Amino acid sequence: MERRVAVLSNVNMDYVIRLLGREFTMLAPEGYGNELERMLNPESSYRAFAPQVTFLVMDLMELLEHDLSLTGGRIENWFSALRSSLQPGQEYFVSDAYLWGPELAVLHDPDFRRKPEAKWQEALDGLCADFPNVHQFPYRRLIEALGEENAFSRKMWYLGKIPYSGEAQKRLAELIRQEVYLSAGRSWPSGEPPKKVLLLDLDNTLWGGLAGEADHKPIQISEDHEGLAYKNLQRVIALMQKQGVILGIVSKNNEEDAMEILSHHPHCVLRPDCFAIRRINWEPKHENIRSIAEELNLGLDSMVFWDDQAAERELVSRMLPQVTVPDFPDKPEELAQAMAGIYRNYFQRLSVTGEDLEKTKQYQDNAKRSAMEASMDYESFLRQLQMQILREDPAKNLERLVQLVNKTNQFNLTTRRYELAAMQKILTEETKKVFLYRVKDCFGDNGIVAAVIVDMGGSGEEVPMVEEFVMSCRVMGRQIEYALAEDVENQLKAGGVRKLQASYLPTAKNKPVEQFYEKLGYQILKKNEKGEKEYEIDLANRPKRVYYAKIEEL
Repeated sequence: MERRVAVLSNVNMDYVIRLLGREFTMLAPEGYGNELERMLNPESSYRAFAPQVTFLVMDLMELLEHDLSLTGGRIENWFSALRSSLQPGQEYFVSDAYLWGPELAVLHDPDFRRKPEAKWQEALDGLCADFPNVHQFPYRRLIEALGEENAFSRKMWYLGKIPYSGEAQKRLAELIRQEVYLSAGRSWPSGEPPKKVLLLDLDNTLWGGLAGEADHKPIQISEDHEGLAYKNLQRVIALMQKQGVILGIVSKNNEEDAMEILSHHPHCVLRPDCFAIRRINWEPKHENIRSIAEELNLGLDSMVFWDDQAAERELVSRMLPQVTVPDFPDKPEELAQAMAGIYRNYFQRLSVTGEDLEKTKQYQDNAKRSAMEASMDYESFLRQLQMQILREDPAKNLERLVQLVNKTNQFNLTTRRYELAAMQKILTEETKKVFLYRVKDCFGDNGIVAAVIVDMGGSGEEVPMVEEFVMSCRVMGRQIEYALAEDVENQLKAGGVRKLQASYLPTAKNKPVEQFYEKLGYQILKKNEKGEKEYEIDLANRPKRVYYAKIEEL
């Protein structure tokens, strides 16, 4: 992946930088211990390099100059200077703290170690809260996974101010590589966008044994032996669900038997309300998966299928090659670790938004909407929904804004992608206006589902242009888009705008909105053989649009 990356530190990181240089364009090392000077100095090679991503991997003991009494305010001063050096349009990763030094071996009072680490963490948490483009780099987790004896090398420290063993340096490079991918909205190591849905088999996958045969052989899920392996697997999956992974069941069972276990087994961690969708029947699994994709209105390429049966995995892979089908471990004790790997490789994102935490409920609410839609005519359905559209502050929802623009494919008029830092910069530009919308109805909160970005032009004489218009597939088909377009137009018109332009750039997935601007009454100015179109509308002469959503004024 083409990325400009800087790794700065107060210890020698040359080998880590060389390892990363095989994949990224790296800032050449110029010693160590001068990380903030390089960031603050407008004439430095760091500023000329203009990295897209900067990592600050700090050794806390060196920063404190081995003064564990915390006199001198070194931590406070360092973070204050770092705040002054941050630039819009860039991503930053700052390491959390792990205190290491020879004198700690004879330390009697453990508070002398905990206090510097806690002070650093408090300052880092505050920095990340204040700057959306600053993220915590999980340095401490890496050290704890290796253990001090394997992570640090006194020999390398005395030879070249390199505190880490060779293995730790390789792990550091790998962790940095992973975070670079995540910062670009890609999973590592695949380089693909994160997946959305985890589809799970039940028997011998979420529990040991077969549902419906408990009288002969009890289901294996418990607090000991092999049953604990399945319970720990469910604990991992439950935490994934709470971090925005949509769960579904695709299993060949009698539904009554399976639901009895999910609902009532005392050791079952995953209950029915953890799953957004279920297909528990005897139909071919690839057909069930296809119907799930249609019901959720999501692409097959956003799904991961996990099943203990090799034949089922092979059939799904052959019939639905877009679906990701990971291997299944040979031993139950490997289940939780294997699922953690699936999360890292396919679902992990740089951050988890409030929107992600509500995903399961949102899709469950959609099922209720579908049931109501099937019971009446379309216009009655839209009226019964009692839809409300609320304007949201883009600056307070930056991560969701970036996520929405980068993940939306079907209702996306131009399909341009933005990194978080780039979007943060857009929000500061006077020539850009960003509109962000939440939709609620009688079934609940659909969340923040739409965004529009308008380029107002710099001279005041240009006609403003809609650069981005995206809307989540969760609310497609409810004529909400007409209300959103009209609200944007009304706000621009109130500010003195008389005409508005827009464009459509075709992709493999945005065919559903090919005629969107025509339906709104925009006139085509240009059209080429690629299907790209440019439009304009006179805001004083707009046709009447029919929609059933109400805009809630601020």
